[in-house]
Amino acid sequence: MSDRLKILFTASEVVPFEKTGGLADVAGALPKALEKLGHEVVVVMPRYYNIDKSQLEMLPAPLGVPMGSLGEFWAAVYTTKLPNSSVSIYFIDYEVYFGRSGLYGDSSGGYIDNDKRFVFLSKAALQLSKMLHFTPDIIHSHDWHTAAQPLLAKTRFVHDFANTATVLTIHNLQHQGYCEKSIIDVMEVGWEHFNSYELESLDGVNLLKGGIAVADAVTTVSKKYAQEIQTPEFGFGLDGHIRAHNDKLFGILNGVDYDEWNPSKDSFIAKQYDKESMQGKAVCKADLQQHFGLPKRDDVALIGFVGRFVEQKGIELIAGVLHKLLDRDIQIVMLGTGESWAESFFSEVASTRENFAVHVGYSNALAHKIEAGSDMFLMPSIFEPCGLNQIYSLRYGTLPIVRAAGGLDDTIVNFDPQYQRGNGFKFYDATADALFHTVIWAVDVYSNQREAFQKMQHFAMSEHFSWEDSAREYEKVYRFALEQKREA
Repeated sequence: MSDRLKILFTASEVVPFEKTGGLADVAGALPKALEKLGHEVVVVMPRYYNIDKSQLEMLPAPLGVPMGSLGEFWAAVYTTKLPNSSVSIYFIDYEVYFGRSGLYGDSSGGYIDNDKRFVFLSKAALQLSKMLHFTPDIIHSHDWHTAAQPLLAKTRFVHDFANTATVLTIHNLQHQGYCEKSIIDVMEVGWEHFNSYELESLDGVNLLKGGIAVADAVTTVSKKYAQEIQTPEFGFGLDGHIRAHNDKLFGILNGVDYDEWNPSKDSFIAKQYDKESMQGKAVCKADLQQHFGLPKRDDVALIGFVGRFVEQKGIELIAGVLHKLLDRDIQIVMLGTGESWAESFFSEVASTRENFAVHVGYSNALAHKIEAGSDMFLMPSIFEPCGLNQIYSLRYGTLPIVRAAGGLDDTIVNFDPQYQRGNGFKFYDATADALFHTVIWAVDVYSNQREAFQKMQHFAMSEHFSWEDSAREYEKVYRFALEQKREA
């Protein structure tokens, strides 16, 4: 086997074309990092209808996708390159499944045919690989959306991928692709795989469970999360199944695109700065206060939050102590969307408090301003497979306040008052009380131990979490998977 690997990479979302979470960041960045290591990567995703096809090149021939009991579907395929790379990305264009307003659902919930939509994507990527005469060494699948691929490659498509190893990455175990067992006739994998060790779950099919069982290697996006998903608290019912396969489970921390998230060349912020010259951060803070209509003060601790207003992100913990925090001399700004109660609650608080502001929605430019202008960044997640905002915050000298879960625990070093070391502040219990006391502690260090706080900022800005490092870890997993494949 040559050192150069051919990798087929299938994901439901890819930056910069479509994003709802960290999966898209990985799918947009890791292939480019793998290419820089000398590998050939082909990326496949849906052509959702808000992706402008006029900017893409259409392949001359349509793609036939066998869908078992549903018949054969025909799709158009478009292509372009991932930005700043020569990595080819292909878009599967099938209006019935992907010509919708949302990726996974709309205001009434998840689409009822999501199982068929993403089995279609999984099969389409394999069919496309054949059409392109691209025979991969590795099929790398992501989350439940493409978790059918390991089994498909070893059953329905075994003749085409007999020597190909499969790797499945879990970005968020909470979503598993549970569906009716009739999907087996669409997958065409054989009913012998409908058993409690593979696909079967509560007399239905769990696509992620099947992928974990069959893949040659399984990864997740931090070492801590790899441990957590083997416990009842974080395993969402699959902890025993994952423990049974932990000999092929690896935790690899996501990297960060420092071309985009770097205060020394960030075009979104009021004044650029770096760890050697921090004056620009004060300008960014004043700019952020002005943007949100907060009193312009350089002496007050300003805490930022960027994320989804959902339970996973600890939004209920924040809501539980917000008024109590705002009674202190603290400013807080938030950016995000999510559960309607949270959007309404934070908006109402903002209308009555002069030291709190919220922007309901998403703005990449504003996310950058919050990272640069805040003194601290709040991430009290109930669980957090990896997390990226805390890593962005480190580079901006914005000290994270986090719950010690998943990647947050892996990346944040708790402040040690005795030795005055650390890059942030951590709490362990998922309670509003623990969050409150940790914020107050962080604010106290900011206000009364300025030298220690500045030392932490300098240490934080010196941290480096590159995609090149992550790609080298994935490279090791790919070679492990190929060994597993040969030994099977």
